[in-house]
Amino acid sequence: MTLTKDSLFKPSKAEAKGDATTRAARAIIDQETARRDAKTERLKAARLARDEAEQAAAAQAAPAPARKRRAAVAKA
Repeated sequence: MTLTKDSLFKPSKAEAKGDATTRAARAIIDQETARRDAKTERLKAARLARDEAEQAAAAQAAPAPARKRRAAVAKA
């Protein structure tokens, strides 16, 4: 039999319950992190697509004609 910490020393009920709580909390946190990362990637892709569409529309739009400057009026 292999001697390990768990085989030599049985965890108390409080430690076992604490370990179970820790595992459950970490699982929830990992799920939330995965969901947040997926949402971030989705929003980033949408933002990049929107920016590309705006740039394409701006490139196709005719440039505005230059404004004529008025002659400076001499002060007396």
